[in-house]
Amino acid sequence: VATDLGLDLKELRQLGVTVINRGQTQYFALHGQTGHLVTAQRIDREQLCESVRPCVLRCELLVEGEM
Repeated sequence: VATDLGLDLKELRQLGVTVINRGQTQYFALHGQTGHLVTAQRIDREQLCESVRPCVLRCELLVEGEM
């Protein structure tokens, strides 16, 4: 995420980044040491999407501060 935004990891931490998932379950998180977007828990595709192809889970990143 830091690389995609053109920031280093220190800047990313200072700005404050929040991962926003649609729905009640938090599937994604931002890894504090690397700045990578990671899965926050195991994702069961069959349970979430059943027979829908492609199975897409969307999330948004909210970056606070000035960029």
